[in-house]
Amino acid sequence: MSNSSVLFDAPGPRARRVSLIASIIGGALILGALAWVVWTLAQPRVSGGVPVPAILDPVRWDIFLDPQVWGAIGRGVVATLQAAAVAAVGAILLGIVFSLMRSSTIAWVRIPTAWLIEFLRGMPVLLMMLFILLLASTGAFWAVVIALVLYNGTLIGEALRAGLVALPRGQREAALSVGMREFQSKMLVEFPQAFRQMLPIIVAQLVVLLKDTSLGYIVGYNELIRTMMNNLGSFYGNRYLFSLFFVCLLIYLAINLTLSWFARWLARRTASGGKRSLRRAADATANPTQAILLAEANAAAKASEYRGPR
Repeated sequence: MSNSSVLFDAPGPRARRVSLIASIIGGALILGALAWVVWTLAQPRVSGGVPVPAILDPVRWDIFLDPQVWGAIGRGVVATLQAAAVAAVGAILLGIVFSLMRSSTIAWVRIPTAWLIEFLRGMPVLLMMLFILLLASTGAFWAVVIALVLYNGTLIGEALRAGLVALPRGQREAALSVGMREFQSKMLVEFPQAFRQMLPIIVAQLVVLLKDTSLGYIVGYNELIRTMMNNLGSFYGNRYLFSLFFVCLLIYLAINLTLSWFARWLARRTASGGKRSLRRAADATANPTQAILLAEANAAAKASEYRGPR
């Protein structure tokens, strides 16, 4: 069978020619727009009736020859990554707790958890930071971290709960049939599978968490944007604001694109299992009882899927 799609016909010579022409025109327009932006930035400016150098003029970029500037930028990057790392660990742990409580069969656990999740999801992160800072006087760092943990923990918890719901019912039925309790089934059989399926989504949410650390600018936390645009910008003057903005943008792009690449790599890695499946199997054999229960549950689940619904 050929590689042609069954959903649409393969484009003919005329369609391919039109697509090629459209691509060339689109590329030319993009290049023209970029050339116009560069030309505009290279033109001298007048501010308040006083001529000022062009944005691309070397005098607007000479501060980056000073090692102290890069030292300050490095401290801003470290502060951003530090808050993001602590908040990411807390958000994942809170998300696991929320997913287990939200999927509980006990109503007095499940219903209040659902209300709490909806409340935290509906509150803006910045408002949460200000509320924590003013009410608990935790300091800027912990106000940022706690707010990010609460907000992103609810989203990660909902993602994990969706992964639990999406699992075949045969997984739980098989685990219960070999003598596992419901909590054992959820923790040993269902939750590891749901976590692996939702891992790319969790990593993508952590990318959002990293970008949300920039809201610490408002509560006085010296993360990257506050360090560059406020501290360095105020010290060196408005002449260097665009230069600082551009370098700050490049740093954020480098960090976020790296995390996005990691999320895509993780999606491919977890799709096929890879070496991690072998590592998990090796870890499971450390506890013989759990290893036997897991093996029996997996075997019963496969048999249940083969038999189909009754």
